[in-house]
Amino acid sequence: MSGLGALVVGLVLCFVGVKWLPVAVLASGFALGWLLTEPFNASLGVEFVVALAVAVAAWVLATFVFRAALFFVGLITGGVIGAKLFGLLQGNDHNILLGMIFVVAVAFISGIATQRFHKTVLTAMCALGGAGLALSGMARAFPDTLGFLRTPTSTAQTILATVAWLVVAILGWLVQRRLAGDQKVRSG
Repeated sequence: MSGLGALVVGLVLCFVGVKWLPVAVLASGFALGWLLTEPFNASLGVEFVVALAVAVAAWVLATFVFRAALFFVGLITGGVIGAKLFGLLQGNDHNILLGMIFVVAVAFISGIATQRFHKTVLTAMCALGGAGLALSGMARAFPDTLGFLRTPTSTAQTILATVAWLVVAILGWLVQRRLAGDQKVRSG
């Protein structure tokens, strides 16, 4: 997926993920699949197929396992967050096994938290996951100037990328909270 595609999917997840839960499931799955291909420097076609497969798998899991749907949405979105965190914390060291273990750990913890605390955590997961994907998309689209948002190489770049991620995530969280609040007012 091009950087602009990742940017668009990330912004949708970040700013409207909770309002449109099916879109959040598909976007999270797509984002997770795309981010998992990054360490392998895969071609655009391979990235797209893997991302699409993970999106469909996420949709199927959430649909057929409805009682545990929040767990799976949190799990998938947590995987996106774990991949972004690993990219920020690990830098240019591409230890794929460690990355996979880290992503699975963050995903599992996120899934359990989302299952337990429902919409409160889901809003934060969508905002963090979407913001991380959007910034990675910007880094991919403009690698010469914003490449550090994907894999920072210095402490200053890591701090700047983390602050940018948190600012976008907070803005997404605020927008989603407002949308969820408007939805309650209209339906009540």
